[in-house]
Amino acid sequence: MNSAADYADDRLPKPLLEAIAPHGSTRAFAAQAILINEGDTTDSLYILLKGRVKVYASSDDGRELVLAEYGPGEYFGELSIDGEKRSASIKALEACSCRVVQGSELRQFLADHPDFAMHLTRKLIRMVRRLTEQARSIALQDVYGRLVRVLTELSEPAGEERVLRHKLTQQDIAGRIGSSREMVNRVMKELTAGGYVAQRDGRLVILRKLPANW
Repeated sequence: MNSAADYADDRLPKPLLEAIAPHGSTRAFAAQAILINEGDTTDSLYILLKGRVKVYASSDDGRELVLAEYGPGEYFGELSIDGEKRSASIKALEACSCRVVQGSELRQFLADHPDFAMHLTRKLIRMVRRLTEQARSIALQDVYGRLVRVLTELSEPAGEERVLRHKLTQQDIAGRIGSSREMVNRVMKELTAGGYVAQRDGRLVILRKLPANW
């Protein structure tokens, strides 16, 4: 998941956004709509103008692993530049508006705008590092350790507390840490009983520093 710093870095600067805009068309998507399906052969780039989306991989039995989230000014679908099938799915978390640039237009734009190519390269480097950390966490940390990492990444300081930037269900959290909702529910109940977390206005609040181990 993107931290606040990652989010700022991954957004297209206004000059690049204005330069690429004429090469695409604007499309609207309802909340929960699937923008890209894993395995698709499409090659369009999506620039998110409004709303939020999640990137995820899924299994045949419906389990999901959330790989990232994107907000306004960020873009996704760039991995299709190599002509291979889509490696992940994209779902709208809320109503979205996107500028959609076809693959042929994107490849020409990359050739004509090396500053965009550099922005894309840096974004891909951050993505590889983030996914490497996620893989390390899933392989080497227990469920509690993974939950603490994700809650920290998705929250921001509010005085002595930390507040999650968006509303998340326990199923949402489970999808981000590669666990079951039942396991997340058990850990969250214990953290709530211990006075570490609480719900406030529909959002999870971390009341004090979470213990290193549980």
